[in-house]
Amino acid sequence: MKLLFAIPHFFDPHGGGAHQSLNVDSQPRIEALRSCLLALHHLFGRGQKMLDISRRAAVPANAKASHEVDVVICTIGKLHLLDQLPFGGNAYRRHDCRCEPKLLGFECHQVLRERLGEYDYYCYLEDDLVLHDPWFISKLAWFNEQAGDECLLQPNRYEVPQHVVGRKVYVDGDVRPQVTDRFRDQRSLPEIHREIFGVGVVFRGALNPHAGCFFLNAAQMRRWSAQPWFGDRDTSFISPLESAATLGILRTFNIYKSAASQASFLEVQHYGEGYLRYVGAGFPLDE
Repeated sequence: MKLLFAIPHFFDPHGGGAHQSLNVDSQPRIEALRSCLLALHHLFGRGQKMLDISRRAAVPANAKASHEVDVVICTIGKLHLLDQLPFGGNAYRRHDCRCEPKLLGFECHQVLRERLGEYDYYCYLEDDLVLHDPWFISKLAWFNEQAGDECLLQPNRYEVPQHVVGRKVYVDGDVRPQVTDRFRDQRSLPEIHREIFGVGVVFRGALNPHAGCFFLNAAQMRRWSAQPWFGDRDTSFISPLESAATLGILRTFNIYKSAASQASFLEVQHYGEGYLRYVGAGFPLDE
């Protein structure tokens, strides 16, 4: 298959530090972006080999699960860290944009639509998200075989504290119903129960559809890009950043996530522990 990833990336060390992209210390942002890009190519790319020691040869590995991966990173002028990555530009292509920084995600939407018909999956990924599951795309395809393309499975996003062993926290739990109700009634979606590898998995209408990313098959991308709201740059879902990642798909699809009891079925790591530092102190994580 052919996979297209569009990633918004911005860094301004003089921005005041409200977000990691505005922090004077660039190293965490470099590490996050490096991890994001390496994961995409390591998990899904075609450069996977297995050593055949008996013949002193390197033979292809994971041939049925490797794909053609193209990554486009949307940036603004010189306000980026691409030149500080420890590898060359063969891992991505830079797309220079003219917009407000918080609207970069909407530029990614246009990148995806301009390549309609060329790829099997069209993916949006914030630059600090890291995939770890080589079966990620296969799980998405399996889910849509079960539920239909009008349904979209979103991953559960998590953080791992750096100095606490064994703790993993999923950070996008349920929000108040009024946050999503004016766009789509997620509460009325029927549960989907399936068994995979002998384990029952429950998928529920996501009361928090946000994950900082989305992954659409070709039919879903056509469906979304044909909607009258595609490209309207509506920022009314929480903020411009959340809107770029979530509002368009929320208005177009029935969005599901795997239930908390099987949250890891489809998941993505939010690099670092910024969310936990921001709100985590108010939750009883030690109980």
